[in-house]
Amino acid sequence: MLRRYATIASKPPSRLRARGKSPLGLDHFIQRQRTLALWREIVRSTANIPDEATRKDMRQFARSEFEQHRHVTDLYGKTQFQAMKGSLINSGVLNE
Repeated sequence: MLRRYATIASKPPSRLRARGKSPLGLDHFIQRQRTLALWREIVRSTANIPDEATRKDMRQFARSEFEQHRHVTDLYGKTQFQAMKGSLINSGVLNE
């Protein structure tokens, strides 16, 4: 006697894969969280600058640094991240 089992439907592609992207690995996720934390720290520290023009200039400088390093995929050396953070500290946007 043959038993009939329900067929297992194939899993639909995830929304990320449908857009041609792959999910982040743990290392990428952690580095992304560090980067977002750094950005939040920059925004908070620049909020304390009394002169509006200087505050806007510092945020624009920080944003340009982030844009410059947008496509960096170095996870293990983290050299670009440290270089960006160092340049922001040297420019006075961040405190150590």
